[in-house]
Amino acid sequence: MTSIATLGSHCSLQVLKGAKDEDLKTILVCEKKRERLYRRFPFIDKLIIVDSFKEVIDQKCQSILEKNDAVLIPHGTLIAQMSSKEIESIKTPIFGNKWILRWESDRNMKEKLMREANLPVPKPVSNPKDIDKLVIVKRQGAAGGKGYFMAANEEDYNTKRNQLVSEGVISKDETLYIQEYAAGVLAYLQFFYSPLKEELEFFGVDQRHESDIEGLSRIPSEQQLKSDKVPSFNVIGNSPLVLRESLLDEVYNMGENFVDAAKKIVAPGMNGPFCIEGVYDENAKFTSFEFSARIVAGTNIYMDGSPYYSLLFDEPLSMGRRIAREVKTALESNQLDKITT
Repeated sequence: MTSIATLGSHCSLQVLKGAKDEDLKTILVCEKKRERLYRRFPFIDKLIIVDSFKEVIDQKCQSILEKNDAVLIPHGTLIAQMSSKEIESIKTPIFGNKWILRWESDRNMKEKLMREANLPVPKPVSNPKDIDKLVIVKRQGAAGGKGYFMAANEEDYNTKRNQLVSEGVISKDETLYIQEYAAGVLAYLQFFYSPLKEELEFFGVDQRHESDIEGLSRIPSEQQLKSDKVPSFNVIGNSPLVLRESLLDEVYNMGENFVDAAKKIVAPGMNGPFCIEGVYDENAKFTSFEFSARIVAGTNIYMDGSPYYSLLFDEPLSMGRRIAREVKTALESNQLDKITT
């Protein structure tokens, strides 16, 4: 019997609960330090205990997954913990397109795909010397906002980068990505593309709460100016958002354009869940500064279904369960190779 497997972090509880709801076996690759946590949940059939998530590529772990006919569901922790080369070496079938995860992890490749999809993106800044307006500086990969910072000019950039290096937040040789800061209402647009139905589904929207940049708004400006701490954009949690209905047509267009662009650039394309991340300005114009080519943690807020999925399905359906249902449908129609890489 086919199993759904994932790493014990990020959105694993949602993924495995959804799999169990679809009557599939569940496997969790779990670090020892979190074993006690995950033993609490009865829908997890099997735990593979490891010292580090990198052990998922080892022969021992791969053999267990193969023996259980596992399909591995990737999420942000997989990208954060492993290189693209390591992910691509995994023999276990990975749901979606493991090759597109390289494009997510590399900022320049990410920008290229977003431009191919005609997404409105902030202007990149190739050299700190060229900073002439407010920018945000980001790390490569799925860092969850940790180590990101804002800068107004080259001197500001160098000061903050050096401080983060001295604090061990970023490494001295780390390549950082600079782009103009886009202001507005944060909106992380969650989608699911089914290659079996050749159809795009809009799942929901979330906002991310980042510490301690959000906390600054509660500190008087006089005290803010006296602080020399570089604020962090580390994601702590998520909350739901419902868009004005008049914005939905553009949302679907952006999602479809992204799917089409991915098919052209990185075969077999953007299969399964993904997220287009950005802000709406005062004119309700969307600017996209990121994409995630897999399930995002913001879907955890919709474990009992989302407002938009309630319009498409007559039952509560989480993103985790939607993934499991796609796997189940593929198995029944002998099309598993169409949804995995």
